Amino acid sequence: LPFEVLLANRKDRRDPARSPLFQVMFGVQMSGEAVALDFEGVQAELEEFDDAGAKVDLSLDFYIDPRCVRGRLEYNTDLFEARTAQRLVDSYQRVLQTLASDPDCVLANLVLTGEEERAGLMRQSAGLPHRDYTEPVHRLIGRQAQRTPGAVALVFGDVSLSYAQLDAKANRLAHRLIALGVKPDTKVGIAVERSIEMVVGLLAILKAGGAYVPIDPEYPSDRIAYMLEDSGVALLLTQSHVVPGIPLREGVQSIELDRLDLEEGPSADPGVPLHGEHLAYVIYTSGSTGRPKGAANRHLSLYNRLAWMQDAYSLGEADTVLQKTPFSFDVSVWEFFWPLMQGARLVVARPGDHREPAKLVELIRQHQVSTIHFVPSMLQAFVAHEGIEACISLTRIVCSGEALPAEAQARVFERLPGAGLYNLYGPTEAAIDVTHWTCRPDGRNHVAIGRPIAGTKTYVLDDGLNLVAQGLPGELDRGGIGLARGYL
Repeated sequence: LPFEVLLANRKDRRDPARSPLFQVMFGVQMSGEAVALDFEGVQAELEEFDDAGAKVDLSLDFYIDPRCVRGRLEYNTDLFEARTAQRLVDSYQRVLQTLASDPDCVLANLVLTGEEERAGLMRQSAGLPHRDYTEPVHRLIGRQAQRTPGAVALVFGDVSLSYAQLDAKANRLAHRLIALGVKPDTKVGIAVERSIEMVVGLLAILKAGGAYVPIDPEYPSDRIAYMLEDSGVALLLTQSHVVPGIPLREGVQSIELDRLDLEEGPSADPGVPLHGEHLAYVIYTSGSTGRPKGAANRHLSLYNRLAWMQDAYSLGEADTVLQKTPFSFDVSVWEFFWPLMQGARLVVARPGDHREPAKLVELIRQHQVSTIHFVPSMLQAFVAHEGIEACISLTRIVCSGEALPAEAQARVFERLPGAGLYNLYGPTEAAIDVTHWTCRPDGRNHVAIGRPIAGTKTYVLDDGLNLVAQGLPGELDRGGIGLARGYL
């Protein structure tokens, strides 16, 4: 049937944004000898003319005659650049050459990329060099406390602690933990609500040389029991009002932080020797693809990630960071430690406040918060809330945890024009994030996850672990200094 007849008899409406019926066509035409143009008194020859325009988005045609095979790729220039079309041709020729030389080869082993393209992909896969590891994060926070002892470090509700007070409380608790047997690579559970005790407890575990295992008290009882069993923690920091909901197994000692007196005892940093491979924290995956697994992250990886963040976003002593992410998610790691490394103020939201845009707006205005994190779904609720234009102190909005919709990005630029928006991506199996992207109003219908952070490598691979050619789908594989030490 003529193509026009097919279109005229379609029941569904035609979408003007795309070619009808299909967008990609492959054709083979067998041709015989060229037609002879032999007219008496007339000299004639065949002339080929370019078509007026592409009929579909992409079409590849082969013309086979006794002398040769000719190929012709036609593409819609509104959708494809010339270099993209050339890359498709080059990849297809490599497939033909491979199959002709080795007809029994496995399809998964076909390499579509040439040497030059592979070299380019490898260059794109690597971030900037990693920052040389110097000291664990908690020791850098201690040095900041020595530089600015009287500056406000931590705020929760009506309570605030100076850097000197926070450091002293954490040091006193660290000495108690050491006396209870905590040493490098010892895993210590912590099940507390957001509070002063939460920050003191996390710092103290690190100062004692241990690795903290955050356990959200809001988790179902069976998940908490599984995490306590799987992690093998023998010591659990908690709060008196949380204890009744914790299914403590035999052999686990609990310490109720809200009943401890941390005004007495040695206040000097215990100075436990640590190297970069020692564990800093263990955070459990969501369990969306099987049972939750504890990803064990190293001091070396954590330092690199936070040093990169400072290089990229330059936090200072005049900044205030709002900590609102549940500490069972690794985003909370930079929320806790990055500001305290740089002499900024850390404002901790009350339990439940992270779910209510009105309370977040009030916290931002009250404390002049400059830096905040959102998962995109919460960002959408936040930018839809009345009155966020009053949040003029915001200069950095960091997003991660979900795909960031272009609509949410546009709303941020519209309602908070003074804030930068940054899209980060990372799995629990790495120290927080592995890629970064500075958002901009580029008119695209999606927001990129960007390029690798320092010391990190990201590869898009096929099922055979080969680099895929540009434009082809694959799986994102990560490498480099940011990777976790392993699963427990």
